[in-house]
Amino acid sequence: MSANATNNTTMNTPDKLTVIALAAGKGTRMKSPLPKVLHPVAGRPMIEKVILASKGAGATEVRVIVGHGQNLVRQVVEPMGVSCYAQDEQLGTAHAVRCAKPETIEGDVVIMNGDHPLIESSDIKEFLRIFRDEKCDLAVVTAELKVPGEFGRIVRNRGELVAIVEAKDASAEALKIREINTGIYIAKASVLAEYLPQIKNNNAKKEFYITDLISLCIQDKLKVQAIKSTPKVAVGVNNQVELAKATRLLFKRKALRLMEEGVLMIDPRTAYIEESVQIGPGTVVYPNVFIRGRSKIGSFSVIESNSFISDSDIGDSVQVRGGTYLESSKLHNKVSVGPYARLRPETEICEEAHVGNFVEMKKTKFGKKSKAGHLTYLGDAEIGEEVNVGCGTITCNYAADKKKYKTKIGDRVFVGSDTQFVAPIEVGADAVIGSGSTITKNVPANALAVARGKQFIKENYVAKAPVVETETENQ
Repeated sequence: MSANATNNTTMNTPDKLTVIALAAGKGTRMKSPLPKVLHPVAGRPMIEKVILASKGAGATEVRVIVGHGQNLVRQVVEPMGVSCYAQDEQLGTAHAVRCAKPETIEGDVVIMNGDHPLIESSDIKEFLRIFRDEKCDLAVVTAELKVPGEFGRIVRNRGELVAIVEAKDASAEALKIREINTGIYIAKASVLAEYLPQIKNNNAKKEFYITDLISLCIQDKLKVQAIKSTPKVAVGVNNQVELAKATRLLFKRKALRLMEEGVLMIDPRTAYIEESVQIGPGTVVYPNVFIRGRSKIGSFSVIESNSFISDSDIGDSVQVRGGTYLESSKLHNKVSVGPYARLRPETEICEEAHVGNFVEMKKTKFGKKSKAGHLTYLGDAEIGEEVNVGCGTITCNYAADKKKYKTKIGDRVFVGSDTQFVAPIEVGADAVIGSGSTITKNVPANALAVARGKQFIKENYVAKAPVVETETENQ
């Protein structure tokens, strides 16, 4: 080690961690105009997974290297509290790390690709623990794969790391090695500042490779180690097939964790539940269910097949019947919804209420023990307790002035089938609305409101058809 590197090493702040995430590549093999790291894995951009894992591991700073489509990438990652550093020319991995200005970093640095969505904070913590316990200057994370493919091979001598050989440059004997380079590195910041400028681009592509950092540090007798991990940390995403595989693995991981916590999965292979979702023990999840975002489901609820739940809060003992679509809604305890109901944003269904098939609600509070059995639309409405809403009821909330108005219905109101409420309108408690009514005026409590055309009957309106006698052959 040079004297300068020795002095820089002593300046490291041992408990400080910075993560550098490489996210500048175009991802040509994705065959997509979207920057590779923004492709969703189990519902969220894969770069988010890397950032969240880094922060969960205690990173005090995350520096993201952006390049292709950087304006889009910045819009996603900067609100997460990270710093972006531009790599305007794609000149290799070592060049990308230099763009993060490691000379301004103190402590330890973890370098990883932004397309490793299976990485978890526990993985990073373990890498860092070994790195610090072994008092390393530099380490590379490795894994043993059954089919190493195009990964760089880890060459050891008596167990000690000697070199990393790229697959395209490896001999037939080296290609037999199953331990590979995952592309994850841990280094002291001072080592990066000292040795990254020494890397040359003496290769066919004229690029600066971070793998050369290993040989430089070994040459100067720094403490360099290969930390063996599990194959999952080697899973990167380079094409749509690998993207689908990573998504499947994340959904599987989430389903297994939920089952360990007491959630009943009829077929976990078809439970598409994002990492951010919470589900209480005793809840049953049927096949082909998609639950995403900030959704939270209590205990002893049932989520039937083909339901889609997004950013919704569901209580205990709730039944969501098949084909139901919930978006940014709240369902209190003992509610039943569906089948084939649709609850749009800002809808709240109170305790023991029932929302039946082909009912749509938007921005509506539906009171305790109220019922809307079928074929109804309630929008911008406030429905009281124990209200019965008949089939075909509509709140006409959108007016010709392009504004929306509210409908308020009091407790214990009986709404007959095929009723239209032309908002703004209020119906008092215990009122009865006659079937087929179009209600345009407020209805007081305990009143009967009927608004429909008077029935008119004209007897003998249809002339009787003449009787035609036909002869029949005697049997």
